[in-house]
Amino acid sequence: QVKLVESGGGLVQPGGNLTLSCAASRLTFRLYAMAWYRRGPGKQRELVAKISASGNIDYGDSAKDRFTISRDNAKSTVTLQMNSLKPEDTAVYYCNGVYYGNYYWGKGISVTVST
Repeated sequence: QVKLVESGGGLVQPGGNLTLSCAASRLTFRLYAMAWYRRGPGKQRELVAKISASGNIDYGDSAKDRFTISRDNAKSTVTLQMNSLKPEDTAVYYCNGVYYGNYYWGKGISVTVST
């Protein structure tokens, strides 16, 4: 069974920084496109950032110029560095992996940005 486990969430103040990590197991990680999605209170799920197997990156509008996605194939991890956090970044963040129609999701991790 493929497993994706997020870590690094928590409570941060506006303007602060936070790094989320996703550890993958039981899949050939290097073949998968990886992504971070989020769902804020009363909102639909939205793309935060994605990175292809070859390293091509795309960001959602809310993350551009503030967040950075990266992957380490040797460690089977994908990381989301979040800077200059805003209250509207408050959400449950989900790790996603996809390879030729096979989709896998982590359980999600909470990020709260508040004074």
